[in-house]
Order: sequence, then structure tokens, then C-alpha cells
Amino acid sequence: MSEKRPTSKGKIDRRLGANIWGRAKSPFNKRQYGPGQHGPNRRGKTSDYGKQLIAKQRLKGHYGNIGEKQFRRYYAEAVRLKGDTSENLIGLLECRLDAVVYRSKLAPTVFAARQLVSHKHFTVNGKVVNIGSYMLQEGDVVQMREKGRKIPAVQQAIESGEREFCDYIETDVKEFTAKLIRRPNLADVPYAVQMEPNLVIEFYSR
Repeated sequence: MSEKRPTSKGKIDRRLGANIWGRAKSPFNKRQYGPGQHGPNRRGKTSDYGKQLIAKQRLKGHYGNIGEKQFRRYYAEAVRLKGDTSENLIGLLECRLDAVVYRSKLAPTVFAARQLVSHKHFTVNGKVVNIGSYMLQEGDVVQMREKGRKIPAVQQAIESGEREFCDYIETDVKEFTAKLIRRPNLADVPYAVQMEPNLVIEFYSR
């Protein structure tokens, strides 16, 4: 499996002013300013709206640049659910199939996770699912199929020390399985940078 969109991932980091996946090879580590000829010279105080927009773009970008319409639907669902809306939003995003594959280190990036899922390399409770946004429920078991286990990038992701496993996902790397134990809260998710879902909620509730 070839790693796609390296340039665009680097641009996302630089545009949002953060290494949002904590990658050692992120261009942001070398050039901590936005892309383009005017990137190094941007100045000025960020407005409340600007802060909210950046928070939304960082969170959306972290999950592989989810489309705006779909991301807004997650917000609407988070509002509908009982409890804290910002915590609900994080929980919904983390229950996506591609997010669970990524958190379980069965893919090197969230983009690769989505690609592997779309190529039918994963089952959920024994049935093939090829939709990255498929919403997992507590207790669902994700397993990589035999063909996918031989992909070098998958083995490299499992062996990489760049990311840690999550306690809300039970991962068995020998069986290439990941079981969603529970829907996590913000504090449970190992984001490489601070995420501010409360500002995302403010952005959409304006």
C-alpha cells in the first residue's frame, strides 16, 4: 500500500499551526508557519471567531479532513445526545471505524486507515465494512483480514513507538483485532496537540 497525500498532510500541519498527529517527519517541525509565500509574515491578534475556526479545522483535520457537511452532522448528533456536547463530539469522532483502526496502530496514518478500510481490509463483528465513517458501538470487534496483514506499512505502524495504544480500545496485534470498550472522553484521547471541542461547539452554535 502506497502512502498517499504526504504533501497535503504537511500543508494541513503548517496551515493549522501545529503538528496535529505528532509525526516525527511533519514539515511543521522545521517550518512553524503557514504554507505559501506569505506564511512566515502573518501577524495580528486572532479574533474569537478565528480561534473557533482554527479549533474546528484542527479537530476536523486530525480525522483526515472530514467533509464539512458530515462534520456538521456530528455536531448535530452531539447536541442531540445527553451530556456534555463537546465530550459527545469527541466520542462520536473516536467511534468512526477509520479512527479506531488508526488508534489501534493497524495503520500508520488516519488517511491510510481510511484507504485500508475502503479496500475492504477490515471486518466488523465478522462482516466486511468498507466505509471509514462507519460508526462502531461499544463491544464491536474490528479485525484486519489476512491480505492486509502482509502490507509493510501495517507492520511498521504496529512496531512504531511514535504512538501509544488507548485504554478504551482493546488491541491484539497478534490477531490484528481491536475491540471498542467504551466511547472515550476528551481526556482519554491521545491527541498530539490540545484540541478544544468547546470552541468547535461555539463555532457551530453562533
